[in-house]
Amino acid sequence: MGSVYRIGEFAKRVGRSVSTVRRWEAEGRITARRLPSGQRYFDDSDVRRVLQPGFDADRRKVVVYCRVSSPGQKSDLGSQVAAMQQFCLARGLAVDEWVSEVGGGMNLRRKKFLALMDAVDRGEVATLVVAHKDRLARFGFDLVEHLAARGGCEIVVANQESLSPRQELV
Repeated sequence: MGSVYRIGEFAKRVGRSVSTVRRWEAEGRITARRLPSGQRYFDDSDVRRVLQPGFDADRRKVVVYCRVSSPGQKSDLGSQVAAMQQFCLARGLAVDEWVSEVGGGMNLRRKKFLALMDAVDRGEVATLVVAHKDRLARFGFDLVEHLAARGGCEIVVANQESLSPRQELV
């Protein structure tokens, strides 16, 4: 593991004030880890993320991700996008980017999915909206959600219905 920084050291490294770093955390723009004592700390990956040219703590995107498994389901992709437009409109979400992809949910090497996860990791995405958990990953949604939280991203799932493990496989 690299160096660990208290909030004052972190603020100096990224060229911001301690109060700005605290505000970023309160607004969900960055995520601090905490010691058992409650003290915030950051590491080298946090410094790199904030210093990257793509990081704009004052303007993070709302992204909607839609996916179907095969080219034969492209008409379903259009329906999914339309449903997500209605969902976001009803909740007053101003969407900055729409990502649509054709590819299996068990394939975590999908080009657009990986680009989206990179943007989440860099702290560029504030909110990621999906129709179902399995649109991001057939299995392992909890891991994707954990990685998103580390990047300060909230995942909003429109349809929370859960399937049994057997139903997911069929």
